Amino acid sequence: MIRLEHIRIAVAGIGHNMLRSALTMLGILIGVASVIILVAVGTGSSATIRRTIEGLGTNLLQINRQFAFGAFGRASAGTLSRAPSLTAADVAALSDRNQNPDIVAVAPVVNVPNVTAVYQGVSYAPSSFVGTTPSYQQIKDYQVAEGSFFTAADESQHDRVAVIGQTVATNLFGNADPVGSNVQFNGVTFQIIGLLAVKGTNGAQDQDDVVIAPLTAVQDTLTGYSSSYSSIVVEAASPERQAAAQAEITATLESTHHIAPGGTDDFRILNQASLLQTTQSSSRVFTSLLGAVAAISLLVGGIGVMNIMLVTVAERTREIGIRKAIGAKRSDIMAQFVVESVLLSAFGGLLGVLVGVGGSRFTILGIHPQVATYSIFLAFGVAVATGLFFGLYPASRASRLLPVDALRYE
Repeated sequence: MIRLEHIRIAVAGIGHNMLRSALTMLGILIGVASVIILVAVGTGSSATIRRTIEGLGTNLLQINRQFAFGAFGRASAGTLSRAPSLTAADVAALSDRNQNPDIVAVAPVVNVPNVTAVYQGVSYAPSSFVGTTPSYQQIKDYQVAEGSFFTAADESQHDRVAVIGQTVATNLFGNADPVGSNVQFNGVTFQIIGLLAVKGTNGAQDQDDVVIAPLTAVQDTLTGYSSSYSSIVVEAASPERQAAAQAEITATLESTHHIAPGGTDDFRILNQASLLQTTQSSSRVFTSLLGAVAAISLLVGGIGVMNIMLVTVAERTREIGIRKAIGAKRSDIMAQFVVESVLLSAFGGLLGVLVGVGGSRFTILGIHPQVATYSIFLAFGVAVATGLFFGLYPASRASRLLPVDALRYE
């Protein structure tokens, strides 16, 4: 049983050689701090990825065209004579709330490639030029910083208006206000009526490097009228209903595309919830690996504790003999050295927690670490357990010394 006397003797033993004790605690400190910081980096990275995916839009599902292939990579029946398409009939069918109760908004999308914007002699090529309907703003969760988004009236009247992202605004206008200005896109003049709020990158592209205009105006001037859209974006009623919304999309498009039961779909649905789940799963594995790598340094620190305790036992052999000669029990000697080992690890662990939490307040490789509370308790608990485990052998060795042998030790 641990008594106050054991703690007093252990503290005196630690203080007897402060430099050696400090170096021993340093190994534990580094291990604990490494676990906390690396787990914080993994957690911060996971949170950044989650925010990026959520920034793509609330409850977003995206429908793309896809060629259907049969056995041996050959196009299935019907695809050779007619390419897959997403049409206005598809948009109308998906917008039917009676048929699709889990869908709240639908927007067709036409992407215009190779667009060059010119304003007062300054030219810039945005990475994305989109023709769509007003529902696109809600589905993709775009916020307007200045001006306004175009309306259903703008689309029905074929108004040549557009909203632009911050990257486009910076490259064309510098620090000037772009709202109200007329910009030529591939020689066609559009009036800028809105500046979008900063949205950041989605990992693949800059979401602020975008121009969005009414679908009708884009078809009038830049793309012409085609029977097919580039894609269709859909908003589900809630995250929990995304799977149901995807099933409704599949059933609706298979009906409008006249795909027979068991046939191969000529469209592909990207589900944001599935993407988020996959990335979070990968992030958890990544965080676990980081924690495991950091835990190795804790193991090394524990070996250091054992090494120092073995040296301590050797140095204090005569002391052990004297204590045994005057009546100290084997359990007393065992407790003395186990407590000393645990205290070394606990002090090092506490300092490691302070360093780990403090070190996690800085940006690392562009990532803002987020300290996971569980990592603090886990790292400190493992540090103490490490001290106990690696202190048992030296303590047991000390307790087994015979008084006569210990007193004769030089």
